Amino acid sequence: MPSDITELILAHHNWFREQFARLDDAAAASDVDALRALWDPLATKLDLHAVAEEQIFYPQLLRRGTEDPREATLDAVGDHNDIRDGVHAAEASVIGTPDWWAAIAQTREANDEHMAEEEREGLADFRRNAPIGLREALGQQFARFFEQHETTEAVNVSDKDPQRYVDDVERDIAAARPSDGSLGIGSLKGRPHP
Repeated sequence: MPSDITELILAHHNWFREQFARLDDAAAASDVDALRALWDPLATKLDLHAVAEEQIFYPQLLRRGTEDPREATLDAVGDHNDIRDGVHAAEASVIGTPDWWAAIAQTREANDEHMAEEEREGLADFRRNAPIGLREALGQQFARFFEQHETTEAVNVSDKDPQRYVDDVERDIAAARPSDGSLGIGSLKGRPHP
């Protein structure tokens, strides 16, 4: 099992692609129970994945990224909103109806666009700029999030304002920096050499 957060996110992306392909295969049969059995876990994981990225990955990309992490994050949160909108439109439709399939197509299109951009930009930037120890620690947090949340019941899966999200994270980053211009590690004076 991968432990690097970028590997875990990529594993989710592969699973999403597989599940949408399975929905394609099930479409011809028009078996509502089979469609529900495929869609319900996919919808839940899409919602949870967006929340986990927003809580764990994107704040760190804003700290560590060098290739316009602000723009990548604004775009990603906007994409998450589009994915959530599709998921919630599907939930409001009768499974197997044209409206439901339209919502599935909306979700898939938004998710495909998001995954491609994230893989090309945010994840690649983070792998180049974040040490492996940090990526593994974040991977543990990401995995723990999914162990603790099998459903969306205790999670806010509503849309987020991308600009407000970025502003809030940047404010948290600025508040965590030492105000004296130091590195925040304290004095080394008087400490024995290793």
